[in-house]
Amino acid sequence: MGDEFILHHYDTSPFSEKVRLAFGLKGLAWRSVIQPNVMPKPDLVPLTGGYRRIPVMQVGADVLCDTQVILAEIERRAPAPSLGGGLGFATNWWADRLFFQATVAIIFGAIGHLTPEAFIKDREALSGQRFNIEAMKAAAGPMRGQWRAQAAWIEAELGRTGAPWLGGATASLADIAAYMNLWFMKSGLPSALPELLAGLDRTAAWQARVAAIGHGVRTELSPAEALAVARAAEPSIQVAHDPADPLGLAPDAAVFVMADDYGRDRVTGALVAANPERIVIARQDEALGRLHLHFPRAGYAAGPA
Repeated sequence: MGDEFILHHYDTSPFSEKVRLAFGLKGLAWRSVIQPNVMPKPDLVPLTGGYRRIPVMQVGADVLCDTQVILAEIERRAPAPSLGGGLGFATNWWADRLFFQATVAIIFGAIGHLTPEAFIKDREALSGQRFNIEAMKAAAGPMRGQWRAQAAWIEAELGRTGAPWLGGATASLADIAAYMNLWFMKSGLPSALPELLAGLDRTAAWQARVAAIGHGVRTELSPAEALAVARAAEPSIQVAHDPADPLGLAPDAAVFVMADDYGRDRVTGALVAANPERIVIARQDEALGRLHLHFPRAGYAAGPA
């Protein structure tokens, strides 16, 4: 079990949906560990050193935080069929930030008043900002225009090439990443999607194709079982260190890593490797032993601890 993909997620997580679809695209088997969508997360933070965002992927005693590095590792370990190259990851960045901001404003502008208080408090702690329902209501109208403009980019690309997928004849990360926002809209505010996609017929058909990719072969694993896997394993993913990395630190230096947008909890450890794709730090957990935590470079800050 030490080399299996173990995904810590919850079923309504839009970011997790990208990873589940990547498993489906590649026809992979994976283990599903359901985690809470709000703190506390007592069976996650021992693995992550305090990082609380979902999803997290575990491979033995290696812990991968954020979909960027999760998807990169899935691609490295299972290269065929390919998720695509750098443009796919650039699309993923756009979908995670600009497109997602519009999606969130529309959904919560409509249903924010129905949101459980525990979820509101958790997201306020995560973002460091007030969960301002009135502001989201005010933004929802203008954001509908922005959302539709971004969906129209999908429509234009499908029309330009005449291909079934954004990358051409085969599905890729670009499709999975862009689709996340349609999936979340359909899940959170299904009544809005037909209006937002009105006249974007290629996009609507493409949405159905992406959904049909599926999630691969999923089997459940308990959080306790996942922790036992980490306890019994040693870190095994080899990552090359770039001596020219702007971080300017050598392996074994004490470092911190944190997201630069929200969920800015600092995770500290000893540097294992840093390169343009990821930064890896080692932590020693009393119960689990040595763990290697992998974070993306884009969207994360790092420095001497």
